[in-house]
Amino acid sequence: MNNSLKCGMILWWTAMFLVLSGPASARATPPTQSAPQLDQQDAMIIQSNTLEADDKNGIVTFAGDVEAKREDFTVYCRKMVVYYVKLPSREESESVAGRVDRIVATGNVKIVRADGGVATGEKAVYYQEDEKLVLTGAPVVRQKDNSVEGDRITLYLRENRSVVESSSDKKVKAVIFPAKDEGQGL
Repeated sequence: MNNSLKCGMILWWTAMFLVLSGPASARATPPTQSAPQLDQQDAMIIQSNTLEADDKNGIVTFAGDVEAKREDFTVYCRKMVVYYVKLPSREESESVAGRVDRIVATGNVKIVRADGGVATGEKAVYYQEDEKLVLTGAPVVRQKDNSVEGDRITLYLRENRSVVESSSDKKVKAVIFPAKDEGQGL
C-alpha cells in the first residue's frame, strides 16, 4: 500500500477513535478538585432516535439514525454501543464512573472526515486498550481516488500498521493512484 495512503488512513482512524474513547476528564472528579475545563474541539455530539444507559452492565446504546459528530469527522450508523469498565467512585453516594472498553457501530456504518476520506462497512469495532479498529461487512476505506477493500480491515493504531484480509475465494483489492506534486503537471 502507498505509504502516503497508509499513513493518512492510520492518522484518520487514530484521531477518530481516540476521540470516541472519551477524555480522561469525563471520569468522576473528586469533590476537592474543580472539574477540568473541556476544550470545545474535543466535544462530540451524538444524536440518535433513542439512548439507553445501562450502568449496571456498563453499556450505553444509541439507536436509530445515529450521528456522532465532531469538528473533524462524523460517524453515521444505525446503532452505536459504548461498553465501559466501571470504576468505583470515591464516595458511596456518587454514581459510578467508567472508562471506555470498546465501541461498536453497526448497520450501514459510514465515517466521513471533514477534510476528505470515507470508510464504510456494516460493522466497526474499536478496542480502546489495544488501540485497534476492526471493520467488517464489506469494508472499504477511500481517500480521494485511492481505496482499499476486503472482508476485514484491521488498523493497529499504536503500531501504525494495518492488515486487510479476505476469504480464500476472494482477494483483497487496493486501488492506488500515484501522488502528483504541484508544479509537475503535463
